Amino acid sequence: MGWLDQVEDQVDALRRARSLQEASRSAEACVLLDRVIRTTGDPYARADALVQRLSALINLGRTAEFTRAVEDASAAVRDLAEPYLHGHLNALAALAAHHQGALDRCVMHLVRAARALGADDTPDRDTAWGWHDLAMAYSYLSFHGHALGAIERAREVGLSAGIPEETFAAPGIRLRNAVALDHNGDSDGCLRVLRDVAGDLARFLRGGRAGNLRPSSLAAYGYAAARRAALGDRVESAGDADPKRLLGHGGDSARARDLRQLGQVCLAVAANRPIEAVTRLDALQVSDETLGAAEAPRLRSVALARAGDHAGAHRADRHAFRLAARRSDRLRDVYIDGIAARIDHEEMRREAARYEGEALTDPLTGLPNRRRLERYLGAVVSRGERVVIGVCDLDGFKAVNTRHGHHSGDLVLQRVAGVINRVMRRGDFVARYGGDEFVVVLPDTVMPEAVEVARRIEAAVRTEDWESLVPGTPVGVTIGFAEVDGSTTVSVREALGTAFELADREMLRAKARPRAS
Repeated sequence: MGWLDQVEDQVDALRRARSLQEASRSAEACVLLDRVIRTTGDPYARADALVQRLSALINLGRTAEFTRAVEDASAAVRDLAEPYLHGHLNALAALAAHHQGALDRCVMHLVRAARALGADDTPDRDTAWGWHDLAMAYSYLSFHGHALGAIERAREVGLSAGIPEETFAAPGIRLRNAVALDHNGDSDGCLRVLRDVAGDLARFLRGGRAGNLRPSSLAAYGYAAARRAALGDRVESAGDADPKRLLGHGGDSARARDLRQLGQVCLAVAANRPIEAVTRLDALQVSDETLGAAEAPRLRSVALARAGDHAGAHRADRHAFRLAARRSDRLRDVYIDGIAARIDHEEMRREAARYEGEALTDPLTGLPNRRRLERYLGAVVSRGERVVIGVCDLDGFKAVNTRHGHHSGDLVLQRVAGVINRVMRRGDFVARYGGDEFVVVLPDTVMPEAVEVARRIEAAVRTEDWESLVPGTPVGVTIGFAEVDGSTTVSVREALGTAFELADREMLRAKARPRAS
């Protein structure tokens, strides 16, 4: 027996509201659900209508109404012993909390949703949609592995209930995974995921099953194609796979509107109209939650590079990377520091402990990572000590990835980490900040000494045998320094920001200087 079989009042209206939302007509669904809420005396019908209404408000992006809607739905569901209802409500509450920026509350709802839905073994349509919405919440929070697992569960339950596989294609999940890779410097990885997304759409089109795809899914397929084109991939621009046509779908979904605006930027870049792309970006009004705050500056970097403004492209790229890194830090803080204390569950405590260990070390190079670096600097500053911070930016690393692939790029990063470690002094601190950036911290050091350390690092990297590892692609390093006096009130982030600005400036100056032949 499915969930709606327990509802005795206005079942047809509730089913109609579901159909409207699946067709991205959430505004109409809201009107219908408000009528049910006003007129029903059945607690099950009222609870279902309030949960559905919360879903509609999220689809419409009406953020100001989220808190009241979650409270009303929670009050209606609280005393009903129905796992599906509790699971679906918590999945939606997680989405609402995410859009409001309350990440700790979001993760708490995610855990509750997964437990409740996992306890519901009824293979009906509603349970399938509960798993779908949980997958969406995981995806927006950048828990991509959890999102893929939840959407696979939605497909399994949906197939048992007679829902076609393509209904839960959910290309938006892999799209967010792809752009996250690009924001962190892995454009090749991004393209691989986007090509897989395109392959799924082609399979549905060949099989004549594209008609079962949700309008919001079509918009996501459109953006995936447009994003590929902006990165230089050749994409089909005619027929049902035309990105411009696909981006026109999505109905009244707020996320689909965001994808349309960002997609127009991508298509302008792909058509070699970078100035138009930048102009569109200047007028852009999209939620940071749709594809992450880093997406707009990353597209700006791509457009400026196409226009030949490489200095501007570099600045925009750095801005995008830092926004992505800041988001990762916030998520990790929430996960490690909040969830173990909030949820009394042994498995979750073990997971939190595992993430704590992984959070301090870069898995590729074995060096301390950005989180550990910031803890170290925080301790230094709190003790009032003076240090010099140096930011090392690799020169030629992009060419390594382009010509030899990411495996060779990883080998280069590992070797550079070893080279820097080899020439540092006793007591110096070395970390991988992310991408191709390394940071060195020199305690009790003045600038002339720091310049000598920089000379040693640059010489060691320059004279390394790169020809045997990446033939024809020499690798160098540019270093910028900033002094930090712990007796002042400067924060750790301000100190790092100053060091990065100086490093970026020095790198651009170095690139402008003529090279010795």
